[in-house]
Amino acid sequence: MTEGVAKGLIRDDDGKTRCFWYSNKDDYREYHDEEWGLPVNDDVKLFEKICLEGFQSGLSWLTILRKRENFRAAFAGFDFKKVAKFNEDDVERLVNDAGIVRHRGKINSTINNANRALEMVEQEGSLGAYFWGFEPGIEDRPTTFDHATLMSLGKTDISTEISKNLKKRGWSFVGPTTVYAFMQAMGIVNDHLEGCYCREKVEAARAKFKRPG
Repeated sequence: MTEGVAKGLIRDDDGKTRCFWYSNKDDYREYHDEEWGLPVNDDVKLFEKICLEGFQSGLSWLTILRKRENFRAAFAGFDFKKVAKFNEDDVERLVNDAGIVRHRGKINSTINNANRALEMVEQEGSLGAYFWGFEPGIEDRPTTFDHATLMSLGKTDISTEISKNLKKRGWSFVGPTTVYAFMQAMGIVNDHLEGCYCREKVEAARAKFKRPG
């Protein structure tokens, strides 16, 4: 932590103050600055993220981030219409792909979830309509957001509700902590810390964002 900067924040060489978790790594900084927390309504991107968060379980997000392009190549760009058609030959191909996380259960889960995503589009209109339907109201979010608040989260009542509902629909590797990380990344909540230069930028993007459904 840079001297004079609140706990949980880092002041970088460019003079900007950022959330602590990017850890002075260039690729992680770019992800923090340009992606994390900005609202997303694209179904393929939403599907990609919920799947990658599942792969991240037990690992660091940086590990997944650095393999993301390999994942995209392996899983047809996370076009769930295509992934839903994957067969046992594809599973074996993926298990032997050193560029991704070769976890058979998570690979099978991604294929399963692609089929569940197709069902969700049929039932809800889009993945975006479903997930953004759970966006917390102002009354459900803390009025101040500091390091201690972030560390106390991990999962919330809403992420637990989504997790239970997804599992009821047949999705897998979608525990409440995984779902909350997804919500943070996709901008359904803005968890950039108070004092991070990205917090206001994300809040402005969320204000302009047209909610689906």
